[in-house]
Amino acid sequence: MDWRKDPAAWRQNSRRRLSATLTLTGVLCILACFFGLTVGGVPLSLHQVSGALLGRGAPVIRTIIWQLRIPRILLAFSVGGLLALSGTLLQVLLRNSLADPYVLGVSGGAAVAALLSLIGGLPLYWVMGNAFLGSAAATFLLLLLTRLTGPITPTRLLLTGIVMASGFGAIVTLLLALSPDPTLHTMLFWLMGNLGYGPGARLSLLALVLAVVLLWPLAGPLHELLRGVDAAQSLGVHTARLLIGLYLVASLVTAIAVTDAGMIGFVGLIVPHMVRFAVGADHRRLLPLAALWGGCLLVLADALARSLVAPQELPVGVLTAFLGIPLFLVLLARGTRS
Repeated sequence: MDWRKDPAAWRQNSRRRLSATLTLTGVLCILACFFGLTVGGVPLSLHQVSGALLGRGAPVIRTIIWQLRIPRILLAFSVGGLLALSGTLLQVLLRNSLADPYVLGVSGGAAVAALLSLIGGLPLYWVMGNAFLGSAAATFLLLLLTRLTGPITPTRLLLTGIVMASGFGAIVTLLLALSPDPTLHTMLFWLMGNLGYGPGARLSLLALVLAVVLLWPLAGPLHELLRGVDAAQSLGVHTARLLIGLYLVASLVTAIAVTDAGMIGFVGLIVPHMVRFAVGADHRRLLPLAALWGGCLLVLADALARSLVAPQELPVGVLTAFLGIPLFLVLLARGTRS
């Protein structure tokens, strides 16, 4: 429907779509949480889960729910929300619908630092801390290299990031080839995405809430930036500061997600497209809904990873790839026909 032909009907249709999307989002969050609580190495019934949530039932079931599954669900939700939020920002920043949180090499810096820590036999908290420092160093290096070659623009950021990501990928391959056998499995599992090593969801949940709150006032400038840097500047947007700020926020939330869960692909790529298809490109709606949908998607994927071949656990990054590829193809096909 073209809003210029019938603005009133267009607004009414937009409100209906938003109401349906919000209802779907609420249902999806509830279903994802219950699915994450009931499935796993020890399947539980809804009666057992509800009893444990109310403080009743066997102590072992209460332990499984409160000490294992609820923290895991919170971590999965926060990491998925961070990845989806980062993907949304980078697709605006780079004006590229295929941009995702790993395109600029930030995750590569985290991976190199984490693998070096694992090879050195450092404890888990050092591995996580060094992964965050590696991503921060990669962020600084990308901005420095981009600035040395000229003004910071989306094209320069993208090209420099692709080169850096390729370099970090080569270093990761070299480290895997040279690493001792006892640490190789842990390295591979972390690289493919795993929520079992996470230090907890407090930092990632706090980062997700703060990112959504801080980005909310920028919804207007983000929408103007979609028209291009020159068009945004003509409308009074300080594009240089906005580009650097967006990149820093996207890099920071990606760094936290990678530190907590390793490399989990496709969430940051497909979720922004799904939300845009449902509610349009208004970032006042897009940013919070992307965070919610990304969180729900990763909760579902992690529950499947824990249950498909139980008692063994699959890397959640493999599940998100299997889920993401057909979803992206469906969205691409529908977008081509529309």
